[in-house]
Amino acid sequence: MQLPAVEVLVVGAGPVGLTMAAALTHHGIRCRIIDKVAAPSDKSKALVVWSRTLELLDNLGLADTFVNDGLKAVGASIYGDAKRLVHISIHTVDSPFGFPLMIPQNETERLLTEHLTKKGIAIERRTELVSFSEQPDKLACTLRNANGIEEAFDVPWIVGCDGAHSAVRHTLGVPFTGHAEPNDWLLADVHVQGPLVPNEVSVFWHVKGVLIAFPINKDRFRVIADLGAAGPNAPPDPTLADVQAKVDERGPGGIKLTDPIWLAGFRINERKVSDYRLGRVMLAGDAAHIHSPAGGQGMNTGMQDAFNLAWKLALVQRGQAKAEPLLSSYSIERSTIGDQVLKGAEKVTTIATLRNPIAQYMRNHVAAIVTSFGFVQDKIANALCELNINYRKGPLSTDNWRGHGGCVEAGDRLPDAPLTSTVGGTKSSLFAAIRGTRHNLLLMPASQDPQTVAQLLKIAADTQRAFPDLFGVHLILKADASSSTPAVSSAPSTVATWLDTEGRLHQALGATDRALFVVRPDGYIGYRNQPADAGGLEKYLDRYLVRKS
Repeated sequence: MQLPAVEVLVVGAGPVGLTMAAALTHHGIRCRIIDKVAAPSDKSKALVVWSRTLELLDNLGLADTFVNDGLKAVGASIYGDAKRLVHISIHTVDSPFGFPLMIPQNETERLLTEHLTKKGIAIERRTELVSFSEQPDKLACTLRNANGIEEAFDVPWIVGCDGAHSAVRHTLGVPFTGHAEPNDWLLADVHVQGPLVPNEVSVFWHVKGVLIAFPINKDRFRVIADLGAAGPNAPPDPTLADVQAKVDERGPGGIKLTDPIWLAGFRINERKVSDYRLGRVMLAGDAAHIHSPAGGQGMNTGMQDAFNLAWKLALVQRGQAKAEPLLSSYSIERSTIGDQVLKGAEKVTTIATLRNPIAQYMRNHVAAIVTSFGFVQDKIANALCELNINYRKGPLSTDNWRGHGGCVEAGDRLPDAPLTSTVGGTKSSLFAAIRGTRHNLLLMPASQDPQTVAQLLKIAADTQRAFPDLFGVHLILKADASSSTPAVSSAPSTVATWLDTEGRLHQALGATDRALFVVRPDGYIGYRNQPADAGGLEKYLDRYLVRKS
């Protein structure tokens, strides 16, 4: 089958569209990315890249580039009643990137654009999608460039990443349901002198409203504040004096704002589509969901939409997977996450903007007590860093498991752990071992019994024959295993053999018998099986992958 020159049209070159193009290119899909805007935004907009997004960017070889360009934050504090009520430390999260990375959105876009340029992908600016219609095996599109010249263009797939006012969504006629939040807000990116902690988010609960300061670099902050009940018209952009007055009113005192970079008034909308896919057209990012900036989850949620979709679209386009249920799983999985983010952001915004004095008193006292418990701190940190995102109830998640221990289920993010190669003793990590575009099959025998290992290796060999080039296989032995045992020497060259250096992986996964795990290309566990059963694995893989004929 001859593949088309362009397999996916990405509409929109914001952070989500750029991530989509980068992820598709990583999976070997030829894409074209357009944007009707003449130049990228120079505004900072979204400010934080969370741990889970950095883990996914690391698979593209981009995480270190981002980290070198951003500011590592250490956590957040909430102040009220003239004292610190809550302090959330992020350093406890179990990730190679255990920190929020503060980096302006325009910098995120620049880094992604530079990455695409190196891959030979040029952003076609001042180019818009005028119309499209779906046909049995393609989408017939009309594009218009900066000179007003229209181009007829056929493509198998379109991904709309074109923001809250998405032309792709409007053309589909998909409802964008939701509501506007009741308050008006102001925003300022300014230079700050005074007692703000330079590497954490500071939230000030005041009787007249909330003030939040996000660090951008050592002396530059994003300041936002609610202005009370929304009026009939959109709020005007504030002056520097307006922002200074709010900081003086609600902040810790002694703060001086200078050199404003961006001043804006805004109103929060909470809206979402019910389905992220209609036929050959998908929606991602703000085109599919918008919500309060509370928690800083919006851009990250959109970027993770891209990572969820890219591998699925690549497999279907190459004929290695079935369009159903694989492409439908994109909407089911990400829509569920979108609902969770919407509800969480709305709840946080409501709590922060309480006006009733009794409600404010209760909020302040309860928050201080509840967050004093370590397990609550850990839960909040993992939620903020998006490490607790899971697809447990999704159509690609199946448990066939007997045993106790471990806290990870099918649909969860695979945790990282240190590994040692049995060949030469090279130190590595699980994330490094599975990096790439393939599914990974983890084989975890509870012992070095040759028969048990042989059973697992036969399952792996059958899987690799049935689905060539789709699986990396890893035999992971307990830390006390010897590299000279038959368990290692019997493994073929297509199987990487490792020691679970600290025993953390067996413990986290609850692997106490011969166990196997299917890890999706986006790092989530699709299937777990203990004791390992070839029939169960085959049934799972046949659900969405195409066997070699």
